[in-house]
Amino acid sequence: MRLVLASASPARLSVLRAAGVEPVVRISGVDEDAVAAALVDPTPGDLVTALAVAKAEAVLDAVAAEHPDSVIVGCDSMLAIGGEVVGKPHTPEAARERWRRMAGRSGTLLTGHAVLRLTGGEVVARASGSEPTTVRFGSPTEEEVEAYVATGEPLAVAGGFTLDGLGGWFVDGIDGDPSSVIGISLPLTRKLLQVVGLGVPTFW
Repeated sequence: MRLVLASASPARLSVLRAAGVEPVVRISGVDEDAVAAALVDPTPGDLVTALAVAKAEAVLDAVAAEHPDSVIVGCDSMLAIGGEVVGKPHTPEAARERWRRMAGRSGTLLTGHAVLRLTGGEVVARASGSEPTTVRFGSPTEEEVEAYVATGEPLAVAGGFTLDGLGGWFVDGIDGDPSSVIGISLPLTRKLLQVVGLGVPTFW
């Protein structure tokens, strides 16, 4: 029984490895904008969960052929702040603007997970859900924001910050699950694995 991580995120891979799991990594390549556009007035939790499901489903055929007895875990994260749900900034300009809005405020980092259990190459059980964590942002100086954006780190991560990287300098605290903010919630993943009939030690 292998755990397949349907994500290119090095942070998610690092969390799983530190927690005793060496996953098979398969990158989904899902068009997140297209998935989001197909949803009708979703809540933030519904949005990240739908994206996680899409990512797990995207690698299903390939994983079924390679690892017919396995569990696929799909993940997605977004930040809800000031009444808006935002993903990765992608550009330095967007990252700068994001930090101007976040500085000194709190936001909710939502992580959606989807779990597909395969037996003999067929899906025999599914589970999905989301986890909210409150993030309290510090107030970095303009110079600090410029230096942080110049590293490139905030451009490709949900909300434009990390907890476990350079962005950790500018996070005053969190209320909730730290692994969820990094990218994959260990408590939620454990609960979803239980729903599909598996325990975490299966993958140790």
